[in-house]
Amino acid sequence: MKMLFSLRTVAVALIAMAAAIFMTTNNEILTNAAEPAAANPLTEKWTGPYGGIPPFDKVKVSDFEPALEAAMAENLAEIDAIANNKAAPTFENTIAAMEKTGHTLDRVSTIYGIWSGSMSTPEMDAVNTRMAPKLAAFGDKISQNEALFKRIEAIYNSPEKKKLTSEQQRLVWLNYTNFVRSGAKLGAEQKKRLSEINQALAGHFTKFSQNLLADESGPYITLDTEADMAGLSQSLRDAAAAAAKSKNVKAAGIIRNTRSSVDPFLTYSDRRDLSEKVWKMFINRGDNGDSHDNNGIIPEILKLRAERAKLLGYATHAHWRLENAMAKNPDNAMKLMEGVWPAALARVKEEVADMQALADKEGTKIKIEPWDYRFYMERVRKQRYDLDQNEVKPYLQLDKMREAMFWVAGELFDFSFTRVDNVPVYHADMSVYEVKNKTTGKHIGRWYFDPYARDGKRSGAWMNAYRSQERVDGDITTIVSNNSNFVKGKPGEPVLISWDDATTMFHEFGHALHGLSSNVTYPTLSGTNVARDYVEFPSQLLEHWVSTPEVLSKFMLHYQTGKPIPQALVDKINKAATFNQGFATLEYLSSALVDMKLHLAGDKPINADAFEKETLASLGMPSELVMRHRTPQFGHVFSSDGYSAGYYSYLWSDVLTADAFGAFTEGKGPYDKDVAKRLTKYIFSVGNTVDPAEAYRNFRPRPEC
Repeated sequence: MKMLFSLRTVAVALIAMAAAIFMTTNNEILTNAAEPAAANPLTEKWTGPYGGIPPFDKVKVSDFEPALEAAMAENLAEIDAIANNKAAPTFENTIAAMEKTGHTLDRVSTIYGIWSGSMSTPEMDAVNTRMAPKLAAFGDKISQNEALFKRIEAIYNSPEKKKLTSEQQRLVWLNYTNFVRSGAKLGAEQKKRLSEINQALAGHFTKFSQNLLADESGPYITLDTEADMAGLSQSLRDAAAAAAKSKNVKAAGIIRNTRSSVDPFLTYSDRRDLSEKVWKMFINRGDNGDSHDNNGIIPEILKLRAERAKLLGYATHAHWRLENAMAKNPDNAMKLMEGVWPAALARVKEEVADMQALADKEGTKIKIEPWDYRFYMERVRKQRYDLDQNEVKPYLQLDKMREAMFWVAGELFDFSFTRVDNVPVYHADMSVYEVKNKTTGKHIGRWYFDPYARDGKRSGAWMNAYRSQERVDGDITTIVSNNSNFVKGKPGEPVLISWDDATTMFHEFGHALHGLSSNVTYPTLSGTNVARDYVEFPSQLLEHWVSTPEVLSKFMLHYQTGKPIPQALVDKINKAATFNQGFATLEYLSSALVDMKLHLAGDKPINADAFEKETLASLGMPSELVMRHRTPQFGHVFSSDGYSAGYYSYLWSDVLTADAFGAFTEGKGPYDKDVAKRLTKYIFSVGNTVDPAEAYRNFRPRPEC
């Protein structure tokens, strides 16, 4: 997932690091801000109902640089006015005042982030390259503002703080803590070096992302004839043909270099020779020794992160990142991961043995290789459970799964979704929905959906917040989006997805519901602005509702007959629910462990490829599979600081998820209204106004707590 960076977060000093791609120097801003903000459509206030909507129809790439520069100049002036206020510092004239700044920059950076990740072009890449270090320096101008920090520190240490509301006290703590973690207490020379590091990192993050996007948008494997599609279902054949048409390739079809295209081919293709080519294309993204190779960038990022951590007084980047996470320190995260690894490793060995036995029985005379894993996994599933995923897929229509998400949101959160068509979008494939409270009819926000893969759009699935919910200056509702990379099929035909795809849709929708449920006063504490190893908890929790009987019977309808999925098939799915868990766990966990070990290495020189191989060998990684995200394509970790030393978060959140769903099963079931109300009240609505451990205890109280 990815959430667009809020510039108010810069104002509380989170951005000297975590979003180094959004910032610039004061002199450059003032020099380049000659054009009035009103002359640029990107800096204008959003118009329309409920606080306005993004003007996607007015976007020109050439407007981004002047818009960013003008917006940053405005934001710095706002911050300077607060810092230089002659009145004694109070919560209202300092902390609350900061929450009212940066609105123009929020709007511009939201659209800038969308164009960078979903509408990228060479022209946009050039803008990103120029702006990344400038934006990093801008963030440091705020986090290193001594007069501003003195005011924040005075409020933090004042006895008057006890008179504030709990939400206000949390905001004071967050401001103070993040300013300190951003270097506010460093000396002048140290601050200067810190800013240089952040600017250099921003440039490296941008280049890493651009290289990865180029490798995902450019290469593909051609399927020249129908024989090259042997084993593929008609829907997959149609998707491959549509992909070829989109790239003007004269062939029966192509396999794009994205997971949504690669994984189904590896699962069903009878052409082992082509599977090997497809697999190698995919796992070598960013690792081809060409102009898009990321191996040279990774050591530079790691070295700069290690230096920054030491400058800030931490043993390693991992220690700095985890200080305010639920895990608190790398030891706790490592203990969890290392505790799970042996069982997952043993299960993979069993899975490989099962697949090898099947291949031997069929007389193929092959040794199972990584490009065989999904194919033979599916064969074993069919043999053991009489379950063919191709048998399930006709019941999983993309549109119906979207309707299922809406229905679940209605049952659990009392939300309704109504499509609106008079709203600007940045691509014709997008759709927009107004979200209301079903009972009261009150407007909650808007939800945008961008479902399909295309050139210039990064792979994967994620959630964005276009605008945060807040009540500082009136009641401002949120705007969120979900983004996927499904491959279109034949025009007019429904897009059929896999069970894993459906689960991912619910996961990302969980992030959107987290944002839509937000009910706080201050935008810095709003929605999904929570600890990294807590943010995945609400989204992973929602995955449990995919397999509920109500979703199965109401929305898993055969795309041709309209009949619901048969109970016999559901029984097979349930029996096979834990099948292949070894593979799923190990490919994820290997990535999480390599991430953590890279950042625990400190300032030790790192050769990315060699470190990956040595680490996996020491862990006993089976040769039949690879990391879910190999190091040269690990965008979670190297396209920003976002998930760096934090990819363990999914496993950490999963522990909470299993326990939280237990609250429903111990009650009246998955749609227990009372439990759902507690979930909204204590988890989904509170944002970062409450410490996550306390928030969870409030939802799931126990005598020992």
